Amino acid sequence: MPDFELDEDYQALADTVREFADEVVAPVSARHDEEHSFPYGIVKQMGEMGLFGLPFPEEYGGMGGDYFALALALEQLGRVDQSVAITLEAAVSLGAMPIYRFGTEEQKQQWLPDLATGRALAGFGLTEPEAGSDAGGTRTTARLEAGGGAAGNEWVINGRKEFITNSGTAISRLVTVTAVTGSTGGNGAPRKEISTILVPTDTPGFTAEKAYNKVGWNASDTHPLRLTNVRVPEANLLGERGRGYANFLQILDEGRIAIAALAVGAAQGCVDESVRYARERMAFGRAIGQFQGIQFKIARMQARAHTARLAYYDAAARLLAGKPFKSHSAIAKMVAGEAAMDNARDATQIFGGFGFINEFRVARHYRDSKVLEVGEGTTEVQLMLIARELGL
Repeated sequence: MPDFELDEDYQALADTVREFADEVVAPVSARHDEEHSFPYGIVKQMGEMGLFGLPFPEEYGGMGGDYFALALALEQLGRVDQSVAITLEAAVSLGAMPIYRFGTEEQKQQWLPDLATGRALAGFGLTEPEAGSDAGGTRTTARLEAGGGAAGNEWVINGRKEFITNSGTAISRLVTVTAVTGSTGGNGAPRKEISTILVPTDTPGFTAEKAYNKVGWNASDTHPLRLTNVRVPEANLLGERGRGYANFLQILDEGRIAIAALAVGAAQGCVDESVRYARERMAFGRAIGQFQGIQFKIARMQARAHTARLAYYDAAARLLAGKPFKSHSAIAKMVAGEAAMDNARDATQIFGGFGFINEFRVARHYRDSKVLEVGEGTTEVQLMLIARELGL
């Protein structure tokens, strides 16, 4: 029979991150949320713990672990602070992982040691005003110009990107940008050739504009980007020319497991907070946890969290085994995102008026969780992927 118990190493990692989340992250979460301040101290400590390097080999500064190890860490962080969890998730799965998967050895040696230790952060510039799920809407362009002297050929990039995580912090060093580098196909029906290019954040013409004033994830870093005649070496092409979007779809398939784990953490955090509150809150002479209506609501919340956890465990197991996992990661992401949002709503109801006060964790989960049904592929995109895998 399948065994869903964690082995000793995985369990030790989960316990360590859980302790860190409870003792270090949770006490400062409300302050960072209120101030919309990036938690540099927390990020530094996560780097020292090796969390940014969990799925990368030791030769690149990593911990020699795997994607499931990253997911376990994200679940524990997501219980108490989704902003911290998404900072780690985006830095690893969107920032560093494309370089590890598709980069040259030189690119890996240049960038991964700092990214895998949290000394630097990277982002992925995919989404635009008219592009994201629709690759055909990409408007950002990269034109290869012949260079003279030592500079050699250079990509000249122009365009805009939206909702780019980890793109404007003091330790942001790199954004991988999708851009139209030409066209393919003939017979009057050319298709955009989309490639990915590494753009250091200190490159002239690269601008991280004013950070968004978001509903939630207030302590994470998210900016629109403007690229105006940005010039980078031809060698900054990441992967094969024209394969940029296809490669990123692979990155998203993996990333959905990580987002699902974060969402499971949020869903479980709402359960944990509700159980605690139901034992402490008195009404009509007894703890509200003695009322069957509250018991049933929390029981459903636990069932959602448990089911979503099994879904991401299954998707991660398939990934690590080298088996197809596209639809399984889509299922995990959809189920977990909905579980987080549903549990946050129910937890807020259990807390009553206190659930509407930002100092309380469930209130922050209520604001934070909605984007789990939107970011890195909306629920509708997950349904489309699942349907395609069914042959529809």
